[in-house]
Amino acid sequence: MIKEIGVVGAGTMGNGIAQVASRAGLSVVMHDVNDEFLGRGMSAIDKSLQRDVDKQRTTAEEKGQILSRIKPSTELTDLRNTGFVVEAVTENLAVKSDLFARLDRIVTEDVILASNTSSISITKLAAATTRPDRFIGMHFMNPVPVMKLVEIIRGIATSDETYSTTRELVIAMSKTPVEVNDSPGFVSNRVLMPMINEAIFALYEGVGSVEAIDQIMKLGMNHPMGPLQLADFIGLDVCLAIMNVLYDGFNDSKYRPCPLLRKYVDAGWLGRKSGKGFYEY
Repeated sequence: MIKEIGVVGAGTMGNGIAQVASRAGLSVVMHDVNDEFLGRGMSAIDKSLQRDVDKQRTTAEEKGQILSRIKPSTELTDLRNTGFVVEAVTENLAVKSDLFARLDRIVTEDVILASNTSSISITKLAAATTRPDRFIGMHFMNPVPVMKLVEIIRGIATSDETYSTTRELVIAMSKTPVEVNDSPGFVSNRVLMPMINEAIFALYEGVGSVEAIDQIMKLGMNHPMGPLQLADFIGLDVCLAIMNVLYDGFNDSKYRPCPLLRKYVDAGWLGRKSGKGFYEY
């Protein structure tokens, strides 16, 4: 049974994964490239847990124990003795492939390497390592502490043993694993991102205002958040990156990113994280 995991990336997804792993009783090494990013990640975990304390879902003592099981580190070699490593860095094939090639040389040969990628081919990422049978996709949903789903993606060489171990780990974190096979965008973003992109086209073509489009989807389709507000929450740069993966992967014009999405990303209007997207924050 895995007792210690490594999480690479202390951003929104990485610190969320570290939090739920530690809450499940696992020791966690959370890596990022500098102390500033790690500090932000630990602060985000602290705030998230404090909300649970305030709402009496967690005791102050439990919060302290959860935080104590997370070790921040700027040294990738500190992941050497972990039993499982999940990556949550920027959604870029070259960046992720380089990272996995380095991790492959650091961790022992029996360790499973997992990617939290939201759209990039697991088979391609696994090819950067010498362990494609022990490589898997482990796609958490944002915000990680709240959302129950983890999409588990098999690459072409992923072994049954690797899948079973990953599934057990997801269940231990009190999440629900759903298995899919490797394909651009998997299931979640193959369905979600074209909907968001189509909402942006509706805005671009003047069919409706930002508020009208979101209100129609919330009131008419019972979505908790409108597609444009959701795009701001995800990050418009992330939405564009995923649409590009779909467009390149299927070579089908129905996945063409809306020019307005490209324009907003070029302007640095990335949504909530930049203070401006389809809404202002």
